[in-house]
Amino acid sequence: MTRSKTSKAWLQEHVNDPYVQRAKVEGWRSRASFKLLQIDERDKLIRQGDIIVDLGAAPGGWSQVAARKLNGKGRVIALDLLEMTGIHGVDFFQGDFRDEAVLAKLEEKLAGERVGLVLSDMAPNMSGIPVSDQARVMHLAELGLEFSLNWLKPDGAFLVKVFQGYGYDEFVASMRKAFRSVSTRKPDASRDRSPELFLLGKGLR
Repeated sequence: MTRSKTSKAWLQEHVNDPYVQRAKVEGWRSRASFKLLQIDERDKLIRQGDIIVDLGAAPGGWSQVAARKLNGKGRVIALDLLEMTGIHGVDFFQGDFRDEAVLAKLEEKLAGERVGLVLSDMAPNMSGIPVSDQARVMHLAELGLEFSLNWLKPDGAFLVKVFQGYGYDEFVASMRKAFRSVSTRKPDASRDRSPELFLLGKGLR
């Protein structure tokens, strides 16, 4: 099967991407690791001793950063709909976060302990229908926010990937009701043409 011009261009861009090359050299799972590294350098989100929950973890770039920075002093609990090769210091399980049974399993792993940081890089499989895709993106973000409200420490933080579009303004308003501080982050490792943004909420109201 012949590759389309679009897929060839994407492959060429991916191969030449400096963050893809750095990830290989430095041993990171994916270029996404640099997004969290850059945000954490600015906002100091990963604190030793905390529990960190990574939603939508595969292939493990963010979990890997969190585990390295915790250095055995704290816990990383990660989940994803897809399989993920194990990472030292990360308790991973596979499941759909939208499923009540999966949420119950995650809460069981917490055993009543509060979370210092919730990371959500979740994204649905895109259908190519913008309105439908945006609605599903925002639904996942809302689920992550609901989980954060129930499980974060008072001084905890929630970092979530979103796309600007339908439902975005309403979600930002919900974040501002929930957190004392809400900021937008677009790290250098996030491609300029990508519509993704990261919202960071710090300190529960």
